[in-house]
Amino acid sequence: MLDTTPLTTAVDRIADRLRALPQSALRRGAAAEGLALARDLAVRAQRLEFPGEPPRPMPDAGVFAVGDQVAVAGADLVEALRRLPTAEAEPLLAEAVTEVAAATRRIG
Repeated sequence: MLDTTPLTTAVDRIADRLRALPQSALRRGAAAEGLALARDLAVRAQRLEFPGEPPRPMPDAGVFAVGDQVAVAGADLVEALRRLPTAEAEPLLAEAVTEVAAATRRIG
């Protein structure tokens, strides 16, 4: 069984960080970075869940919603990865963890 703990932990950490940031930090770019991450995670999940269909874009719900958007998109990706054979899911999981870590560094 695939251990998705690294992705779940990383997503929870950045989502909590985004939820805790002051409005000024969110408006200076943290929210945009978070939304880009949420959109990336959502596209990854949709490609696994609905292969061959174009992904639906995640809307911009505002700076105060971005932490929740990251959390939801991350959870969707975790569930999609769990449905794959482990050998197929492991590299996709590693890529997603790397992307979340990079976004976390950019947000600070």
